[in-house]
Amino acid sequence: YGPPGNGKTSFAEAIGKTLTETVYIPHAILVGGEIIRIFDPVNHIPAEPVVSEEVLDKRWLFIQRPVIVTGGELTLKTLDLEFDPVSKFYLAPLQMKANNGLLIIDDFGRQPIEPKMLLNRWIVPLERRVDFMTLHTGMKFEIPFDELIVFCTNMEPKTLVDEAFLRRIRYKINIGHPSEEEFETIFIAACQDKGVPFDKEVFDHLRENCYRKLGVTPNACHPRDLIDFIIDNSRYY
Repeated sequence: YGPPGNGKTSFAEAIGKTLTETVYIPHAILVGGEIIRIFDPVNHIPAEPVVSEEVLDKRWLFIQRPVIVTGGELTLKTLDLEFDPVSKFYLAPLQMKANNGLLIIDDFGRQPIEPKMLLNRWIVPLERRVDFMTLHTGMKFEIPFDELIVFCTNMEPKTLVDEAFLRRIRYKINIGHPSEEEFETIFIAACQDKGVPFDKEVFDHLRENCYRKLGVTPNACHPRDLIDFIIDNSRYY
């Protein structure tokens, strides 16, 4: 949590990049005579099998650990089974697809429903590491909730949720504005990334006249954005 533009989402995605292992997932599962599709070609990236094609059970798919990001579009409906009336099978919800990996809830608190309603849905899974699904027939069944879940928000956590939920999120990491030294380091890295020479004299002029004198607080995203403006301006002329 912390002010916008300082890398919360980038930090969360960096956690996903550390999940370099691979796992097997089923293409689909059968529950109560109903088919539930697990494999999602958008979020599940196939990996090279460690066994030969002849040995591999075709009902299973070898993938990189999933990293699924959802944001303002998240609703309670997306956390439940979705029935496709045309194909007559269900699509697995996000948390089911993210098993064995990472689920990032970005811009938390900006969803079209009350944060507390959304968080009440997570209480049992976070506590017991299992979730419960319901078929349209009314049949309930249990699924594993074996994933790392990361919430990103620029709102104060205590204004979004109560103590009962905060207790279930063990680590709260405040990502604030960079210091002046950190801001310069980020600027140098952004210049290198964009292929723009870093000029210390120009940077000091920017910091003195556009930040200190005007009282502007530096954000970690400013170097990238400012350099993009410079590049756009240069291309225009």
